[in-house]
Amino acid sequence: MTKTLIAALALTCVSTFAHAQSCTLQAGDKKLAGAAKTSFLTKCEKDAGAACDKQAADKKLSGAAKTSFTKKCVTDAVGS
Repeated sequence: MTKTLIAALALTCVSTFAHAQSCTLQAGDKKLAGAAKTSFLTKCEKDAGAACDKQAADKKLSGAAKTSFTKKCVTDAVGS
């Protein structure tokens, strides 16, 4: 049951950010490099973390479910 819940939540997070490009892709599109890229990625990751925390709160998640959801959500938003 818990794995199903976590998988469903992860899919929700993925679909939330599917319409937007990942932070890494945005930085590439803007042709950022060096300190500008680092600064952009840091801010983008912080913003993604806040958005994911809000989503977790809206879903009334806590403990391991919240941690797992937030980690997956931020990873998807930031990209690789």
